[in-house]
Amino acid sequence: MGEAEKHEINDPNAMCLATVDADGAPNARMVLLKGFDDDGFVFYTNRESAKGQELAATGAAAAGVLHWKSLRRQFRFRGPVEWVSEAESDDYFESRPRDSRIGAWASQQSRPLESRFALEKAVALKAAKFNVGHVPRPPYWGGYRIRPVEIEFWTDKPFRLHERLRYTREKPEGDWMVEALYP
Repeated sequence: MGEAEKHEINDPNAMCLATVDADGAPNARMVLLKGFDDDGFVFYTNRESAKGQELAATGAAAAGVLHWKSLRRQFRFRGPVEWVSEAESDDYFESRPRDSRIGAWASQQSRPLESRFALEKAVALKAAKFNVGHVPRPPYWGGYRIRPVEIEFWTDKPFRLHERLRYTREKPEGDWMVEALYP
């Protein structure tokens, strides 16, 4: 990640998050990876959004993928998903710009939008409500941690003979096994 932060022009932490809906159909969208540690990979969103509903229904992310084109590498992981603590969600929410915090209150993420004016009106109403005061975290907004049971490192090599290393374990607390994969 440190190398990506030095070389990627925009959003080195942008990742494709894949989930499945109630019918088992996949959905993929870009989110920002906001943290990672020994317990997993963290991102934040409106929990009432399509992705929030799909994660609640399945408890798993099909995959998170970070692609660093300038480095000719990608990093993929998957595993069960859990909410981060309320304190962790609060801390991250407070670190966001004020307008982004107001936007979290105004947006009914993933629901039909009748007009751009309706969104701008909702933003103005929330901005007036919070005026110059504190903008608390909405109760429906928070973080998720993907606890990986599979991780793959992919590195571009000449003639499409890419290097792939896959780490797997049976459960998030287990020991990792590693194997090389054919490109």
